[in-house]
Amino acid sequence: MCSAKQLIRVEPAKGPALVLHRNAPLSYEGRLRLVERCQRRPIAHVAAEMGISRACASKWVNRWRRHGELGLHDRSSTPHHSPNTTPAWVIEQIETWRRDKKWSAQRITHELADLGLRINRRTVTRHLNRLGLGRRRFLDPCGDSNRKPGKIIARWPGHMAHLDVKKVGRIPDGGGWRVHGRDSDEHRAVDRAKTAGAKRGYVYLHSIIDGFSRLAYTEPLPDEKGASAAAFLARAKVWFAAHGISHIHRIVTDNGACYRSGDFARIVGNRTRHKKTKPFTPKHNGKVERYQRILAEEVLYAREFNCEHERSAAIGVWNIHYNYHRPHSAAGGRPPASRLNTGVTNLLPSYI
Repeated sequence: MCSAKQLIRVEPAKGPALVLHRNAPLSYEGRLRLVERCQRRPIAHVAAEMGISRACASKWVNRWRRHGELGLHDRSSTPHHSPNTTPAWVIEQIETWRRDKKWSAQRITHELADLGLRINRRTVTRHLNRLGLGRRRFLDPCGDSNRKPGKIIARWPGHMAHLDVKKVGRIPDGGGWRVHGRDSDEHRAVDRAKTAGAKRGYVYLHSIIDGFSRLAYTEPLPDEKGASAAAFLARAKVWFAAHGISHIHRIVTDNGACYRSGDFARIVGNRTRHKKTKPFTPKHNGKVERYQRILAEEVLYAREFNCEHERSAAIGVWNIHYNYHRPHSAAGGRPPASRLNTGVTNLLPSYI
């Protein structure tokens, strides 16, 4: 049994909180109760009662005996000593050679070996990445970094418009698996049809958003071909013109096949600059990517739909709400339409 050492509650020291995993049997309060019970009962009995091993219970009791209540707090797993860690002067030398002489990691490894320090090339590469010097082309001759993050900022309505396509599964009549469940007869019938060779149905949500005002327009279309994207852009230009944006100066898209087609280029025209983002860099088209995420969270997966027509109608209603009523952080907590020079006054007071 534990000794009769009196428990004195000590406030935990302030510092970075350690997060317990979901199956942890003992928290700080649990360890405190463990020690309190062990003052009157055997450790083995208390451990069995709390669902832990006797060794685990003994560990916390012994910590309490040696360090008091402070010993019941979690400890950092960082080792007290790391004899194989890279010395600080070596890291400084790696940075100096990289900035001043633009040496590669392999060359730095050989130079350190000449100084009598054997270090792996992968370790040198890791230190260079941590220092932000992983790529030599981003260093000026003076050693400073020439890579400065910039922002894609639209200066006025129509200055920059972002386009993208989101592909979602078509909802069958009567509802899909979200309505009936994955093990329902309807879902099994769809799986059997797919196994027999039936093509999966998709709906392609073509979206365009004005970079300045965040005014957005979305249409569900049956495909993402060049002709469909071009027709969508033509309708979007008419829609933007009705809101006072008569000319779009720059259009930003990804490198999709529909945006590289001749039909799309003809609709873009010579007066508008078509800017394609860097491959595999969706953040360059982040405004429309974020809009599509909001669309998915607030409409597409917010509730269950019984057919595709019902979801398309909900997208149209939500698009009005997004443009004219929903507060947007980029517009100072006001709707996107509030940043336009021309207001729209022919809206119904209630559209739900």
